[in-house]
Amino acid sequence: MNQQAIFDNLAKAIIGGDETEIKENTQTAVDDGLAPLDIVDLGLSKGMEVVGARFESGEAYLPELLMASNAFNAAMEIVKPLIEAGKQQMAKHGTFLLATVKGDLHNIGKDIVGTVLDTKGFEIVDLGIDKSTLEIIEAAQKHNVDVIGLSSLMTTTMPYQKEVIDTLKEMGLRDKFSVLVGGGPTNQQWAEDIGADGYGETAMDAVNVAKKLLQK
Repeated sequence: MNQQAIFDNLAKAIIGGDETEIKENTQTAVDDGLAPLDIVDLGLSKGMEVVGARFESGEAYLPELLMASNAFNAAMEIVKPLIEAGKQQMAKHGTFLLATVKGDLHNIGKDIVGTVLDTKGFEIVDLGIDKSTLEIIEAAQKHNVDVIGLSSLMTTTMPYQKEVIDTLKEMGLRDKFSVLVGGGPTNQQWAEDIGADGYGETAMDAVNVAKKLLQK
């Protein structure tokens, strides 16, 4: 079986919410020598993106989202120890704050990004879900972070990404932090429209964009 077929099978098992199947497929991917981060980024997260989009459009409901989340967590039980074992002494790139914005209770995409950033030398401050603008900004100041990452899975909560940026401007803090946005309904155009410094479609995109911003 070629690599793309393995990644496709991982995504399908996540979409179906089948914990037994995802464990088998994940172990197959590991046994075939696929890189743990590729398993997460090119397989598992692709399935979560589909489920998230279906949930946003009303084609899927909370039970399907929870089943997919449980399947993802089951796969991560296999992959995460391998990711941790592969971490070597590396230069720290900076501190990255992650938060799901106000009114949004979804954490899977954010957690995937956090896992990948952690393995790439970033210190992670994870605030969790449903965080207000002031909670995010206060935490960014308290932890002296370099980058603020804002996740939104629903179109109804996207405006809170803009609110964080606008409030940073009003407080005279906009130049202190780089701001990245992500989540199913977001895109590069949205990031540009609201004045974000970058957009990450995938976890690896977020890593690459963050590194470039910090190099500046």
